[in-house]
Amino acid sequence: MCRHMEGKGMSEIDHRIAGLSPAKRELLRQIAARQRAAQNRIQARPRPERIPLTFGQRRLWWLDRFTPGMTAYNSPAALWLRGELNVPALRECVQALVDRHEALRTVYRTHDGEPRQLILERLQAPWREVRAHGDDADARSADALRLAREDIRVSFDLSRDAMLRALLVEAEPKSHLLVLTFHHIAIDGWSISKLLDELYTLYNARVRGEQATLEELPLQIADIALWQDETLGGEGLQPQLDYWRERLTGAATTLDLPADRARPAAQSFRGALHRLQIPDALNQRIEAFARERKATLSMVFLAAYQALLSRYTGQDDITVAMGVAGRNRVELESVVGFFVNTLAMRTRLDGEPSFADLVERVRESVLGAMENADAPLDKVLETLRLPRSPSHTPLAQVMFFFQNYPAQDVELEGLTVDPLQLDELQPGNAQGDLSLFVSQDSRRELVLEYSTDLFDAVRIQRLAAHLLTLLDHAVAEPDARVSALRLMGEDETAELARWNDTARELPAQRTLATLVQAQVERSPDAIALSFGARRIAYRELDRRANALAHQLRAAGVKAGELVGLYVDRTPEMLIGLLAILKAGGGYVPLDPTYPSDRLAYMLETSASRVLVTQRELAATPPAAVESVVIADADAELDASADAPPADGAGEDDLAYVIFTSGSTGKPKGVEIRNRSAVNLLRSVAREPGLAAGQTLCAISTLSFDIALFELVLPLTVGAHIVLVDRDTARDGIRLRRLVDEAKLDVMQATPATWRMLLEVGWRGNDAIKIISTGEALPRELADRLLPCCGELWNLYGPTETTVYSALCRVLPGEGPILVGKPVDNTQIHIVDRNMQLLPAGVPGELLIGGDGLAAGYRGRPDLTEEKFIADPFSAAPGSRLYRTGDLAFWRYDGTLEVIGRIDHQIKLRGFRIELGEIESVLAQFAGVTQAVVHCREDRPGDKRLVAYVTADGAAPAATALRDHLRAALPDYMVPSAFLVLERFPLTPNGKVDRRALPAPEDVAGGEDGGEGDIAPRTPEEETMVELWKQLLNVRRVGVRDNFFDLGGHSLLATRLLARIDQHFGIELPLRAMFEAPTLEQLAARVAVAREQIDGADLEALLASLEDLSDEEAAARLNQATGGGEPR
Repeated sequence: MCRHMEGKGMSEIDHRIAGLSPAKRELLRQIAARQRAAQNRIQARPRPERIPLTFGQRRLWWLDRFTPGMTAYNSPAALWLRGELNVPALRECVQALVDRHEALRTVYRTHDGEPRQLILERLQAPWREVRAHGDDADARSADALRLAREDIRVSFDLSRDAMLRALLVEAEPKSHLLVLTFHHIAIDGWSISKLLDELYTLYNARVRGEQATLEELPLQIADIALWQDETLGGEGLQPQLDYWRERLTGAATTLDLPADRARPAAQSFRGALHRLQIPDALNQRIEAFARERKATLSMVFLAAYQALLSRYTGQDDITVAMGVAGRNRVELESVVGFFVNTLAMRTRLDGEPSFADLVERVRESVLGAMENADAPLDKVLETLRLPRSPSHTPLAQVMFFFQNYPAQDVELEGLTVDPLQLDELQPGNAQGDLSLFVSQDSRRELVLEYSTDLFDAVRIQRLAAHLLTLLDHAVAEPDARVSALRLMGEDETAELARWNDTARELPAQRTLATLVQAQVERSPDAIALSFGARRIAYRELDRRANALAHQLRAAGVKAGELVGLYVDRTPEMLIGLLAILKAGGGYVPLDPTYPSDRLAYMLETSASRVLVTQRELAATPPAAVESVVIADADAELDASADAPPADGAGEDDLAYVIFTSGSTGKPKGVEIRNRSAVNLLRSVAREPGLAAGQTLCAISTLSFDIALFELVLPLTVGAHIVLVDRDTARDGIRLRRLVDEAKLDVMQATPATWRMLLEVGWRGNDAIKIISTGEALPRELADRLLPCCGELWNLYGPTETTVYSALCRVLPGEGPILVGKPVDNTQIHIVDRNMQLLPAGVPGELLIGGDGLAAGYRGRPDLTEEKFIADPFSAAPGSRLYRTGDLAFWRYDGTLEVIGRIDHQIKLRGFRIELGEIESVLAQFAGVTQAVVHCREDRPGDKRLVAYVTADGAAPAATALRDHLRAALPDYMVPSAFLVLERFPLTPNGKVDRRALPAPEDVAGGEDGGEGDIAPRTPEEETMVELWKQLLNVRRVGVRDNFFDLGGHSLLATRLLARIDQHFGIELPLRAMFEAPTLEQLAARVAVAREQIDGADLEALLASLEDLSDEEAAARLNQATGGGEPR
């Protein structure tokens, strides 16, 4: 109509339209719309010699090249057929489907690296008939399913196979299982429904002796490919690509879903399914909510899915790959083919949106996406130039499908038809990490397809239940913040409460002084302390501490006052500590090896007026104080030593203040009350356990809070302390000798000290109980320690919660070392960034509450308020929680696993990386005794991972370490530099000092991986340099350069592989480009492949080909591809 109006002024047209009646105007609109549709309707097209692929076909072809032999895109349909089956008729009908639909007899080949589709005029559909075996009908049905599953797992060769094969299993004479397996490149869910409808129509007509009437097919999938190439090729897609570039720039490229295993270096696409019914009542409320919000059901489910993913990961930028049918034209409804496109649905959840707000955001996002839905995801990814890795799909690793296929009316002549659900077939595939399928049919169910490389079934079962709980809360309270929506049901909430039920009555003596005094009265003559050749009994130790306590009272020390303890590792250290406690004070450890400025700051901050020291140190106090009191283990004692001073400390008075490193460079003083210390000692005396008469070795510096376990716990239970001097504690050989001679029952040390002992040949014995603490215990170290002891324990806790908050006995096995369960009167919560409790299996920040909490930081009310927060989970007045900054999660058995520090979780090139995961894999390398990975930024803006290892014996080569990591981790987690050190720098408390680790450039022979400029060294490398230059249009290529860093993408990778085939006669899978992305790695792959071709065999093969005529070669080629002629 518009063409007839050309040349006429718009004012005249407007005037004429305005004069029409409403009915005529509506008729005009409809006629114009039909004319526009007719003009834009896709028409059948002449077939050129080389037919391109549709966007969808190209994506699946690329995935097949990336992982040859993968079966994740095998799409089965299976039917139990019960009754009198006409097998020949059924076989003819299956063949008729292949004859009718070109997509089922299309093969895919490359020309100069570009894929092309070839339509075979005639292709026999593979048909196989087998008989199930078994002793009875149930066994034969089970065997039929087994045979079906085996057939489904057979891969397709896209270059020669029909895209449909059929298996017919006879379980009984009147019970058959028909399995139709398609490759997804030829069909989608809509197509399967259509093909089954046609199969039923054809079969019914055949068995009735009638002619089947099927609608004409005006279009085939090749017509769609040609139409896309004409209308959307070149610049046709640019406006849509521009939309997606703007929409997705800056999006998070990985979703860090909690997993049960580390992500493998390459996806296997192995998977499983979990199905969950949506309750009718909830389904009705979801539908009512969608109508009220003018949203589709798909939008509501997508919003809930993204909300759950955000809660699970702590990320507020969530991208989900949403599958859309791609049949938005009426003429596409009858075409069998793969039309599904994947849209990257990015949703921001920042700003604390309500669920109603989130649905509106998703609604707007979906509407915008559907207007730009022709742009294929692979083109979008090329536009974004995102980094690629074989370990995961780029940009979006989770998927969403809302399935609304047409309902099927299943009627077969003389047969009862029972379709199988996909999970009954157990195809064992997963297209990504996690996919949610929501069906719109009467079943109203959720199906989760998940990668079994990453997830166990129990995790996915819980995740599905959390999704339903979140949906239930969301539609009931749509104005509630997404961050506050419930995830857990009542059972899980009760489970968390049960794991934290650690209540235990404290003893009547609730100060350290009274606890020790009670033990002195029980065992006055038992040996309390050994130091070298000296032995001190409980009574003597008590009297010397009493005498010194009276001196402190004379110096003005009152209950609750802090006193500096400036002593070396001699008996005076323990006498001084007990004296301060008996005088009612709290001790402040001052290590004589610390810098004087640091000690002066600690004295000033603690406001200590009095200093307890030794004669050897009295002349050089760290700062001016009012009084200096000398502790002397050999002093003459008078009657005052018979009893401690009266009116000692109360349970809420400070027992000690420990100074720990602070982020400002100044140490912070942690104030611990007597009650908290008593609670800890009572708990650990029971488990791991220490009893009267046992011997414990004390090697930790007094400034380390774990010294409380070594110096005071034994004196509360009647045990014997072997005090180790400073030099022996640092010398592995001397310490080994002392430990062996002392016949210890219990010893506590940091992993660094345990390594030192093992390195000097310590073998231990099966009577000793050893405790690792202070930092994470690596599995490899635990495995070395277990043969050296009767029991091995891992104890966890920050200084701010009184030494230990959780403990775990370590047993042989695999996997990380846990921190176990809370100690007495301690509660541990795992929360997200909004302080919501997280369910088991989901990592979050570890918070600690209960009797062990410190009073706060000395003189730092601001920091105290920041780190010690009100406990929202407790009804007790004034209860608080300490924010540890540790990342942890509850395991399903109620034990805790600490993953690492939240501030050790880094973002590098868009990927979130947990450094501890890399360290754990490095530690598994033969000969590596310890591993630390650090993210350095030695030049502004140049962040890189550097790995540091110590080794037992010869230093491992950096290339060997790199290859070891590449075999287990994604490329982005492989450090760029590897340094082998003799030993790691340690803090005074024996922990690795990460800030003191050297830069690679500062180490002689340091290997930093920056060798991109190395010239080619082999013929393969020389050829590859030229190929890369041509394809990437760059002037310089070094052997360590990465193809994708230089601008390569999937299409260029395909072309490069085609050139490699031309030059070397080597056909590499596309996956090789991602597994070996540097020039040297890829050239090595080519060299290995060339060596696998025997020279004589190759010469004979060439000779035989040269003897063929072109016609004979063509005939053989056609025969190899199934006997069909390309159209």
